[in-house]
Amino acid sequence: MLAQRDAVEEPSGAPKHAWATTKRLARQFSNQRLRLAAVLVSTVLYTGFHVAGPAYSAIVINTLWADIQRSWTTGESFKLTFANGSAGLAIAVYAAILLLEWLFYYIQILLVASVAEKLNLTLREQIAAKLGRLPLGWFDDHRPGETLSRVTNDLDRISETMQNGLVRLLQAVLNTVVALVIMAYYSWVLTLVFLLFVALNLLITKSVAEKNLAAASRRQRLVGELTGMAEEYYQGRQVIKASNREAASRRDFGRLTEQVREVSQYTDFLTNCVNPLVRMVNRFAQVAIALLAAWMMAGGRMSIGVAQAYFQYVVQIGEPITEATFVVNSLQSSLASAERTFELLDAPEERPDPAPGDALAIDGPVHGRVEFADVSFGYDPSAPLMRGVSFVAEPGTKVAIVGQTGAGKTTLVNLLLRFYEIDGGAITLDGVDTARMTRAELRSHFGMVLQDTWLFGGTVAENIAYGRPDASRDEIVAAAKAAHADFFIRTLPHGYDTMLDNEAANLSAGQCQLLTIARVFLADPAMLVFDEATSSVDTRTEAAISHGMDALMKGRTSFVIAHRLSTVLDADLILYMEHGDILEHGTHADLMARNGRYAAMYNAQFA
Repeated sequence: MLAQRDAVEEPSGAPKHAWATTKRLARQFSNQRLRLAAVLVSTVLYTGFHVAGPAYSAIVINTLWADIQRSWTTGESFKLTFANGSAGLAIAVYAAILLLEWLFYYIQILLVASVAEKLNLTLREQIAAKLGRLPLGWFDDHRPGETLSRVTNDLDRISETMQNGLVRLLQAVLNTVVALVIMAYYSWVLTLVFLLFVALNLLITKSVAEKNLAAASRRQRLVGELTGMAEEYYQGRQVIKASNREAASRRDFGRLTEQVREVSQYTDFLTNCVNPLVRMVNRFAQVAIALLAAWMMAGGRMSIGVAQAYFQYVVQIGEPITEATFVVNSLQSSLASAERTFELLDAPEERPDPAPGDALAIDGPVHGRVEFADVSFGYDPSAPLMRGVSFVAEPGTKVAIVGQTGAGKTTLVNLLLRFYEIDGGAITLDGVDTARMTRAELRSHFGMVLQDTWLFGGTVAENIAYGRPDASRDEIVAAAKAAHADFFIRTLPHGYDTMLDNEAANLSAGQCQLLTIARVFLADPAMLVFDEATSSVDTRTEAAISHGMDALMKGRTSFVIAHRLSTVLDADLILYMEHGDILEHGTHADLMARNGRYAAMYNAQFA
């Protein structure tokens, strides 16, 4: 009667604003109204035939029983006929009801799967577009795993609940209401007894489900900690071995694993203990109803057909009633996932680009004059990092940005490319305020090589041509030669057609950096930004790359962030930064003659 679903989805907590999230999720179906109507119609028809089956089976049994008794009385052999009111016709109609029930069940499953996956697609498209509009500060404040979980796990949970939980809940409500009406029509006494056992089972299920929700939430938290520890230990395996911390690491990992085992054991027990307990109560209910039904049949107040139909309804609606409790937990988990998804979609976006009619662009070729005029900025408005930063980079000059770690060097170039928005002052490119340019227009004039290389899953040639997908193979090879990458590329198993994974595990860090430099060579931008571009290569390779970089920077305004001052001695302008501010600027000779902070840093490196 009241059987637990085979696989209960692990809850992940309850939503904070369930009703508001439900209404917003419902609005996501605005483009699927016809499909939803078809789902509702098919569900109603399926439920109708599902409930009609037991009721009509009473007619079939009673008709068969009457024909059998008639055969016994008259001594004639029993025959199935299809005349009006015969048992044969009743069986044929019953078979048609079962066939239609099966047909509309599969129509409903097909339609709801279509609706759920369309919703999933819609939300994924919205998230993909949203991620492109979020400022870098948002990514700084959120862990990659958390964001990926919202894009994958949360959306999958919503889709799964839509396909299983929501339809089951709708079926349970329709099936229960109609079946209870028919059962009460057959016998209100038996129905009252049945409802008493249902109430007992609901009480048991609700009590266990609440404990299961709390235990599953704790297990999810501990599994997350265990996954993070495993990843941390895997990445730091060399440090662990070098520090002789293997035993301590095993103890810490074993301690957390034991906690996961204990909470998983408790959660699994709660998940699996309900079914036997509910089934035991079901058996007592069936025994009680069987005794009462036999007493009523003996008194002529109930036919054998109605009695067996009543038992079918006991089995048919008992399971959905109990299942509804677990479905509600599943829906809560899904709403919590939807709430986290909407939190991502509601996150503050970067400042919109100027409208097409208001956006400015540089007329003619880009000369590359960059000016910071009294620029102020802070990641937290209450704690400004930069105050009144001003300098001018003339066209075609090489500007070096140096300073200790955390001085604000990378932040400076991030402001130049509008990865972050300034709080005050102005940044201009060839006299045009970059805040009045579209980001696409501004960034199209820059090529950037970062300290942390990024390569995607694809061939070596495709990675080099990322900024210019239409580049020919000859142009790709020429760019690789300019970056001194051609030699090692040709030693790879398939040369330029060698497949790289998204972590480029089959290349060294220096080789990855050479490929990103080749990418900039191929893009041939008007201005360049090198953020510790040669930090991952050896001294000899660095010297070779420097010659190629010098050729690339010729005639272009270039910003070079460097820790090794030997790479920027020929810079036209050196900016020495501390705590977000430019404390000294000038050529190497000027700064050494000043004998200030820059000179102290230089002397420390070359002492």
